[in-house]
Parts: sequence; structure tokens; C-alpha cells
Amino acid sequence: MSETERFPSGTGRLLAGVAWVVLLLGLWLWGRGPGDVPAGAAGTAVGDMAAAGRPPRVVLPPAHPPRAAAEPRRLDIPALGIRLPVTQDGYGRSGAVGWHADGVAPGEPGAALMTASSGLRGAGTLEPGRKIRVARADALTAEFTVEDVQLRPGERFDARQAHEPRRAGRAELLLVVCGEDPGPTAGGCTADAVVSAYLTATGP
Repeated sequence: MSETERFPSGTGRLLAGVAWVVLLLGLWLWGRGPGDVPAGAAGTAVGDMAAAGRPPRVVLPPAHPPRAAAEPRRLDIPALGIRLPVTQDGYGRSGAVGWHADGVAPGEPGAALMTASSGLRGAGTLEPGRKIRVARADALTAEFTVEDVQLRPGERFDARQAHEPRRAGRAELLLVVCGEDPGPTAGGCTADAVVSAYLTATGP
């Protein structure tokens, strides 16, 4: 059988053309580096995909050295728009915050205890990293950073135990407010929200 009989007319030229196209395509792909990604085709890195939807970690600032004792005059929570005067009756009348004067003052070493029966119920929703400022009688403002909020059954909470600092040597603040209020008809607060914070700055 002759060569012209083995292949139909033009088939040999077609096969040769296809072979050249495959060869040129292979050389073109081989010459492209692994970083040659077309514009707009960049994907998300594996690490970014693993972190998607994960809440950001709050980095708390270092503790500020404690200051000498001074009576608190006003308590501010900027995140909640709260500015209330401070009394020394321990539990605070309506529209005020009570400071337990038999303990330490906000800003000195130890855990200062402040409570409120009303006006601070939103404080139980504070998240770590939020600021609480206490204006003092020495014209300084002690700024505390929230590090924890816990709900405790109201009938089991002992304010005397709250005077114990969480870490020795720090100036801390424990703010106790109503965390769960069933309403005026039920009467009383069913659980206390204990906001734990520590001194991170002082200023005028």
C-alpha cells in the first residue's frame, strides 16, 4: 500500500499542524512562572479563609502602676454614654454609683468596689477592652479597662469577697450592677453583673 493510500488527502498536514500547536502551547505554559496569575484571579490564602468569621482577639493594654488613695467623685462609661456621680453609701441612691469606702479607692492597689441599683444596667453588656473612667478628688482621672463580665445569682453574691484583687499589685475596679431584672412586678434583681476592670492609665 502506498503512502497516499494509507492517509486521506490532507490528513498528514492536519496531524502535523496539531502537533505543532500542542508543542507551542506546552512551551508557553512552561515559560510562565507560578506567580503569573492573571489580574483579578487572585484567591484568598488558606490562612485568611481559616480566620474568616472568627471574632477578632482583643489585646488588652498593660496595667498602669497604682496611685495614692483619693475619693472617687464621678464614674464615666464612654461606650454607654454614662456619667454618674459617686456616693459613699456603698450601694448608690437612684441616679448615682455607690463606693464602698471601707475598702480601697479606685486607682490605689487592690480592688475598689462600686455598686449601683439603677442607671448602670447596660454595664453588664460591656465587652473586654471597653473603658471605665473614675474622676477623683485629687483632680486625676483613673482609666480602667474591662477584662471580664460575669453574671452571678443575686442572692448568692457577697460584696465582701469582691474586695479581693484578681492579681496582686494591680489597681482594680469591680462594678456590680443588675444583670437580670425580671421587671417591677416580680421585684428585685435576679442576678448581678460583676464587671472586672484594671487601671491602665491616669490623667487630668
